Amino acid sequence: VEVVTLGLADHPNLVKLIGFCAEGEQRLLVYEFMPLGSLEDHLHGRRPNSKRLDWNTRMKIAAGAARGLEYLHDQMKPPLIYRDLKCSNILLGDGFHAKLSDFGLVKVGPLGDRTHVSTRVMGTYGYCAPDYAMTGQLTFKSDIYSFGVVLLEIITGRQAIDNTRSAAEQNLVAWARPLFKDRKKFPQMADPALEGQYPVRGLYQALAIAAMCVQEQPSMRPLIADIVTALNYLASQTYDPAQAHSVQNSRRPTSA
Repeated sequence: VEVVTLGLADHPNLVKLIGFCAEGEQRLLVYEFMPLGSLEDHLHGRRPNSKRLDWNTRMKIAAGAARGLEYLHDQMKPPLIYRDLKCSNILLGDGFHAKLSDFGLVKVGPLGDRTHVSTRVMGTYGYCAPDYAMTGQLTFKSDIYSFGVVLLEIITGRQAIDNTRSAAEQNLVAWARPLFKDRKKFPQMADPALEGQYPVRGLYQALAIAAMCVQEQPSMRPLIADIVTALNYLASQTYDPAQAHSVQNSRRPTSA
């Protein structure tokens, strides 16, 4: 599946397959080297001496991953469902250029007037859409749910499933759902590692996108093209902490 898929795929946000070996028992895939490792390494401190990701870099990575997914859904013929979107499969090149990798679970999407592909449930716990997990019916909206989980990880710095937290906070989506209902609680969801250095409007917009992606009802989740448009916009709005700080200071009333 991977060799055929990636042999045909050509996009700046997909990892390039350079070659493969199938000899005797050996099965090897040779990919381009991605020097900065995975998004998971950077978000969850798995990479020694790596600096925390700032807001601009996070939005750039999210937009890049979305463009890779859009290529699979909308530009590949036949269209493909990725099925294993997660932070460890988003690899980073120079300048934090994001590329999707690991296409072993890719499935050809429903064609014609079919709405879904029925398949054994595969994927990663915490990222898997509840509708797919319960019915085995795979749709493009299954990938959108997984993308929403990844976007939440990028914003909050939390893991999709974190067994070290209290029961109510172990599942990222379950923790976030009640907070989505009250915009006043949005700042509580920003990764503490950002130390408050993010644009408030940008945070609200990014969380609104994530909230739409992880809707229970697949039909309520947006199309990947709309997500790409929204995230390209957020990635283009460069946030400058120094400038934001001076604006905040200038708004403070001066004492007589």
